[in-house]
Amino acid sequence: MANWVTYVVVPEDGVHEMYESRFGAVGLDLDLLAGPEVVLPLVRARDRVQGHWRDDQACEAAALIDLSRRTLLLFAWEGPITQMRHRAAVWEALRHAWPGWELRWTFDGPADLRVCLGLDPEDVRWRGRSLCPEFAMDLDDEELADPDPMIRVVTVGADRCHVLSGVNDHPIVEGPALLDRLTDAPDHGVCAVTAGSGIHVDPERRRVGWWLLDATAGAGGMATRWPGWTVEFWEDRWEEHVRAAAGRFAPPAVDREQALAELRAEAREHWSRREPDPLRGWMQAAAPDVADAVLRRDGWPGPGRG
Repeated sequence: MANWVTYVVVPEDGVHEMYESRFGAVGLDLDLLAGPEVVLPLVRARDRVQGHWRDDQACEAAALIDLSRRTLLLFAWEGPITQMRHRAAVWEALRHAWPGWELRWTFDGPADLRVCLGLDPEDVRWRGRSLCPEFAMDLDDEELADPDPMIRVVTVGADRCHVLSGVNDHPIVEGPALLDRLTDAPDHGVCAVTAGSGIHVDPERRRVGWWLLDATAGAGGMATRWPGWTVEFWEDRWEEHVRAAAGRFAPPAVDREQALAELRAEAREHWSRREPDPLRGWMQAAAPDVADAVLRRDGWPGPGRG
């Protein structure tokens, strides 16, 4: 199965170049840990695209590398950077790998890249999109035992906590109808595991706060789906949800040292793997020590450096 990634490179002359890979979305964050000196040749060895953008349903990850502004924009649906316990570690490692660069997450997926280029974001909207609500999970759902469960947390006031699957649309897109749909859903009392996104609804004050670690189409315009409500987008600041939920959302604390050690091990394994991305295999053949070289870079944070 393909997992399409789009790359946009903006050179000094400002005329952007586009490339894509059929098998690059899963692991984009780990690829970028190699830094611009390694990443740029790898990107430019991929298939060149002339003006065609995959829509926000087909594009599963993307990166924009602006060489003149020294800006890196990215998003992905999968990978350590979309996991609560690893996200901060990935950002820390990326800042070391791209010193002097501005790094930003594009919560609206490829549409945000087009905005950065001065292009119409609506041109990458999937026209066939229809609302596909997440289903509510039972208290004993086996997904909850995973260290990085694919779930979304919904807390309502100070009384209810529901856990939804993390496969389809973020519940923010449902608007106030979400409350009616969850009236009879299992109440988990407290969600004490990590999550990939969430929403807190305060019916009395008619306020909504929501967050996510990947991307969702139209992320910046969700207030229109909640007419008469105050909607606050917390971006990836899940701690805001923890504070607002009055104990109903209590994920485990992130262990920075452990997260960095796990990221280091995953990055080493990723850069030593030749499949399914043939270009990474080509790079490994040309420079078989690239994984060690990447991980030995001066300033790699956390344990086990050198």
